[in-house]
Amino acid sequence: MHKEIGAFDAKAKLSELLREVRAGQRYTITVRGEPVADLVPYAGNHDIGREAAVAAMRQFKKIQGVGSEELADWIAEGRP
Repeated sequence: MHKEIGAFDAKAKLSELLREVRAGQRYTITVRGEPVADLVPYAGNHDIGREAAVAAMRQFKKIQGVGSEELADWIAEGRP
């Protein structure tokens, strides 16, 4: 289930919100009724790893026309 909460109330109830989010609740935090952020359960490590990063760079190369030498330099520099 997804709920909305104003920033002022979210600040006042942060500990409670974090307990609820840990249990799976999702919140959209609003300022003057406008959504500005989502408070959602942590999804785990976002490190995609070297292989996935290289695959993403190769896809980028196809789309953007990055040269093979430049791509090889990025990989050698460890720039995922």
